[in-house]
Amino acid sequence: MTDHIRLLPWTAAEGGKACYLITDQGGGTVSRLADVTEAVQLEMGERLLVHARGMLPSAPDGELRYLAVRLGESLNDALRVAESRGQRLELLN
Repeated sequence: MTDHIRLLPWTAAEGGKACYLITDQGGGTVSRLADVTEAVQLEMGERLLVHARGMLPSAPDGELRYLAVRLGESLNDALRVAESRGQRLELLN
């Protein structure tokens, strides 16, 4: 078995640095937790986008700023998931 490095969908508590998992792709506990976390992050982003579309035409400035921050966080999560999955696809080819 060959070890692979997987980018995890969270960052370190201190400094916000990327976290990685060295795995043999056997689907261990941390790998399964990462899969669930990715699914939750993407679902939250999807729900936030639906909410944003509904409130954008008439939202007050304060709510728009709050929404912009949350959308930025959600986009960051989605990009991390995409990067991680892209790296894993490259390993399969």
